Amino acid sequence: MSRAGVSWRAFGSWLLAISLLMGAPGVAAAHGPDPVLGGALFGQDQRVGFRWRSGSVPPPDIANAIRAAAADANASRASRAATFAFDAGGSSLIGYGAEATCGVNGIACFDRTAAPASFTMWLREEGRSFDWGKLKWCQMYDVPPNGCYDAETVALDELGHVEGLGHHVNFSDDSDYLDAVVQTFSRTKPRVGWDMHSFGRCDVATLQREYDVPTSSTLISTCLDLDTGLTLKPSATSVTFGKTISLTATLKIIDRDAYDRLGGNWLSQRVVKLQRRAAGSTTWSTIATMAHTGAAGTYAASTTVTASFEYRAVYSTPSGEGLNGDTSPTVKVTMSGCGTSICPQSQPTSER
Repeated sequence: MSRAGVSWRAFGSWLLAISLLMGAPGVAAAHGPDPVLGGALFGQDQRVGFRWRSGSVPPPDIANAIRAAAADANASRASRAATFAFDAGGSSLIGYGAEATCGVNGIACFDRTAAPASFTMWLREEGRSFDWGKLKWCQMYDVPPNGCYDAETVALDELGHVEGLGHHVNFSDDSDYLDAVVQTFSRTKPRVGWDMHSFGRCDVATLQREYDVPTSSTLISTCLDLDTGLTLKPSATSVTFGKTISLTATLKIIDRDAYDRLGGNWLSQRVVKLQRRAAGSTTWSTIATMAHTGAAGTYAASTTVTASFEYRAVYSTPSGEGLNGDTSPTVKVTMSGCGTSICPQSQPTSER
């Protein structure tokens, strides 16, 4: 069972809920950015202070793990999502122990219905009995045993929910498990992913879509697949021989509703190539890597005109970002006569 704004880890009935949320006939076939939970988001870059719930203060090792999870969330969000910090006067409460409102099978849970003002979070107590066995927190042992849950990972998962992330929908074989820390089922030691301490790429994808990125040079998560738009403009379209012209390109994400806050964003510090071909030719040559000008999404290069040429800018699909490449429309620059003191000689006429 679940209620709005509340999740519990390890065992629950979220598979069906997320399947319905995604509009998919089943969980196994879906994969992509984490789904979004209902309710309000926090403000961009909002600092959210949390404190321990009176009478339910975590033991030191668990408290340290929760603080570490907050630092993990802040460091790996790659977006303008909220940040978390322990604050004795914070309005958000985190508790530990038997009073947790996590449902019968929950080892941890959250409630974000008061967002953006606050949230609540609970972790169950060490040794609690479930129908699958007793809960073990890895942090409570000098040598963590197999079958223990990493409290830092679980707390990071819950903080992802607090930001508005739903459970990641995995492939049927779970081969994409490491794409997200916000999962329906947390893994225990020593299964791969049991100690994930940063948001996965598909967590980040949704955080970027919902909260935007910090700067135009921030890399876009590879869990996204966004189209880009590239333009090119010359400083002149008709010049004399030997003159230098500048060409300016702009690169941005196409503005689509499905891209949420990322739509229309400028893209800086990417690799944009300038190509040219002789008028009437079909063969393009790369003549420069265009330099970023300092203005968001703007690139420039200069070239000396010695003939009439057509130019285009090219942004190739990168391997490390969730962006699709684009090629600008072609622009033509015509050479119209000689404007220098020394002009190129014409081809001599053959003597008869």
